[in-house]
Amino acid sequence: MDDRTFRNAMGKFATGVTVITSSLNGQVRGMTANAFMSVSLNPKLVLISVGEKAKMNSVIQQTGKFAVNILSDQQQALSMLFAGQLKEERNVEFAWMDGHPILPDSLANILCDVDISYIAGDHTLYVGKVTDIYMKEGDPLLFFAGKYCTVAGLANGG
Repeated sequence: MDDRTFRNAMGKFATGVTVITSSLNGQVRGMTANAFMSVSLNPKLVLISVGEKAKMNSVIQQTGKFAVNILSDQQQALSMLFAGQLKEERNVEFAWMDGHPILPDSLANILCDVDISYIAGDHTLYVGKVTDIYMKEGDPLLFFAGKYCTVAGLANGG
């Protein structure tokens, strides 16, 4: 099978949208990702997948820390910005929680220390030990079949 067929098949799995954030030498980095999952309740572990060539990969390797920001349906522009889909320069305001840069107004901010990492193909899988969580109410930003969508949009057929 070719790469496009594989990507199209993976796109049939609806996911939430996250921005992974970390900071190195005072420089905050962010990366949009939908490759995120919970792994364990005891201990509390989550997993993210970061491309080997992504700048974020080097930052997480050096710091051993990251935050997962689960985006609300009001944060599509942030997702697009950190995915490199918006080319204009934008000033992003970060909040800081326990030394982690986070995106305010996200549905959840999950602070993690890297527990272990694995190279898998062209990505590194980081298992993060959750050190703290901040949450708020709202609806999630979703991604399905290569497009952003919302719970309301899916309920209405698109």
